[in-house]
Amino acid sequence: MTVKDPRAAGLAALAGLLADRTRAACLLALLDGRAWTNGELARHAGVAASTLSEHLGKLVAGGLLIEERQGRHRYVRLADARVAQLVEELTARVAPEAAAPRPRTLREASAGSALARGRTCYDHLAGRLGIAITDALTERGLLSVTGGAAAAAAPAWPVTEERGTGFALTEAGLKWFGDAGIGLAHTGRRPLARACLDWTERRPHLAGVAGAELCRHALDTGWCIRIGSGRAVRLTATGEHTLSTLLDIDPDTLH
Repeated sequence: MTVKDPRAAGLAALAGLLADRTRAACLLALLDGRAWTNGELARHAGVAASTLSEHLGKLVAGGLLIEERQGRHRYVRLADARVAQLVEELTARVAPEAAAPRPRTLREASAGSALARGRTCYDHLAGRLGIAITDALTERGLLSVTGGAAAAAAPAWPVTEERGTGFALTEAGLKWFGDAGIGLAHTGRRPLARACLDWTERRPHLAGVAGAELCRHALDTGWCIRIGSGRAVRLTATGEHTLSTLLDIDPDTLH
């Protein structure tokens, strides 16, 4: 039987790129939004640098990663936010016991707890921290639900824009971001607000331009800081006070 849909070959090729544990490990590591070297990813994935280089070549050729060179060093990063969304949402659909297996050491348990408490998902906040902020924005009428995965997460508010992305900022929300000193330069095709399914909380958190700028502002102003070199972030005393003041978030829910 002849397959007539021209997208079938492309979909099969994409699935093939993801259907490898080493390549999957690289994509998950790169969800921190930063560029990694071949050696760093090889150590993370537990394979030889030469083996990792072959995998990265396939991911670059497939459009999932982009390559940057500085002198002798080769860096790779996720191609764009759409790739990050694909990886995060596929991960969220993995069975919980497979997505978060039982830790074997105290160090693994501590790292897992830190990621669940708060982390970056490419360029926006995720984990309990990201969910708490998203819930607070929604409850205050600053963020509305437009359907899809976010529909069951919170009550619906009047929608002002960005239909079909799961979330939308209301007029009050746009003003809130401005008053908080968080710029929202809306250029290109990326939506202003979008729902991203959280793989630990199994609920959507805020992504898109608004999510990215909120995360950038939180890190730049010291509301939260990165833990080590991974994706985990920790809310600071300044962040707790600020989120309590701006969004009435109970700090106890973030620990």
